[in-house]
Amino acid sequence: MFNLNIKSGEKKISYKPCSLVLKYLVDEKKLEQSLLHIEKIINIKLSSLQTKNFLSKDGIEIRASKKDGKPDDVIFSKVKIDDSFSSDYFRNHLAGFISSIQNEELSSLHILLPKYEIFKRFFSDEKYYLRSCIEGLILGNYSFDRYKSDHKKLKNLEVFIYGDNGKTVRSAIKTTMSVMNGVLFTKDLQNEPAINLTPDLLAKRISSRLTPLGVKVKSFDEKEIKKRKMGGLLAVGMGSDNPPRFIIMEYNGAGKTPGKKQKKIALVGKGITFDSGGISLKPSAGMAEMKADMSGAAVVAGTILAAAAEKLPLNIVGIIAAAENMPSGKSVRPGDIVKTSSGKTIEIDNTDAEGRIILADALDFASKLKPSQIIDLATLTGACVVALGECAAGLFTKNDKLAEKYFRLGIKTNEKIWAMPMWDDYFQLIKSDVADVKNVGGRWGGAITAAKFLEKFVPKDIPWAHIDIAGPAMANNFTNYSKKYMTGFGVRLLFEHLLVELG
Repeated sequence: MFNLNIKSGEKKISYKPCSLVLKYLVDEKKLEQSLLHIEKIINIKLSSLQTKNFLSKDGIEIRASKKDGKPDDVIFSKVKIDDSFSSDYFRNHLAGFISSIQNEELSSLHILLPKYEIFKRFFSDEKYYLRSCIEGLILGNYSFDRYKSDHKKLKNLEVFIYGDNGKTVRSAIKTTMSVMNGVLFTKDLQNEPAINLTPDLLAKRISSRLTPLGVKVKSFDEKEIKKRKMGGLLAVGMGSDNPPRFIIMEYNGAGKTPGKKQKKIALVGKGITFDSGGISLKPSAGMAEMKADMSGAAVVAGTILAAAAEKLPLNIVGIIAAAENMPSGKSVRPGDIVKTSSGKTIEIDNTDAEGRIILADALDFASKLKPSQIIDLATLTGACVVALGECAAGLFTKNDKLAEKYFRLGIKTNEKIWAMPMWDDYFQLIKSDVADVKNVGGRWGGAITAAKFLEKFVPKDIPWAHIDIAGPAMANNFTNYSKKYMTGFGVRLLFEHLLVELG
């Protein structure tokens, strides 16, 4: 892959040796004239066959080489604005494009984008249009190959983005780099083998990355966790030789106004650094993916990194309950009853439903901070993947404003989210005869009963939403940028949520 240096293109283009141009042309009535016009500007001649194929119904892309002069090659890509077009088009296309040229010896890439006005109805503003394009380049350029013995040195590639307004392009690049630093940090954590990302190592990785950005990071060890009576986290983590951690990240971007109570947003993440299922052991097939059962935690850390890098004037607290769920003679057992920091007790019916148990302590901690809202993220249930597949996360909230907002932002970012029912009827399924609540509710509606379990640990007067990212957090084939590796799903969505909160 490349070491990308993304810049705003100038009005007068200067091509270096080994330069490649990507020019988007919108499929419209004047497409043939546009093609002829751009041929003259770049001083390149297409063959009649190339032109015919490109202008045909199924023609998408052509590449032409110049025998002399610069640039060396030009690629024309046709954009069809039809029923399948969405705000993800350029992000997805550029992710695939940058991946397709990874083995080429290039020094510079020039991307000539169509005018924003053509796509105005698909994007909230011109800056986000440009951001989506830059995101695609960075997402498509991602790889996780640090453990390969033939790890290759990254090749430098200057990328020039040409838009209608240079100032807007520069602003878009700056914001996108802030967001994508958060996304890439999240993806690195998700893809890291569990042997190198124990709860303690997760806390240290987060601290080393966020502290230089002015984020205050604290980590409770097992003694402090026990002192604070976080029985849920202790129970899940006690089967492992790697003890649990409780991680708190405080970003005070809005500062403190004397005599005024400052609004604070709480983000809570599930941090199971490996999930074997505990005594209720998982099948071996697919268990390797359980290194990413800390994806909710990774998203929270990545979002705060992005907010701090962009210097958003908001106060945010990130809370992560981190543990390994392992089988041993010390493991929590089905039938056990554990007492959480809230004082509520949980009957353990299945040790593989551990995420909600540690989140009980995390949500209680967050609630006691009296935030303006709590958003938690977790790879919580396979049931949510059964319901929605791998391309969407499940949203669980009784707050209609949050539900409507997240649906809109999901469409905008292509980190899609769908609201599920939260009727109190479902409480019946997690009723326990021996404790305050049972940690599983049976076969039916598993994602909903898990959310209803979490609801018991959040006061009714705090706006709260639970996002089950079990499906889209994992690698999938829906886009060019979600293949091979864990996806970082949720950071871009939450960042847009934070921007909305700023007003």
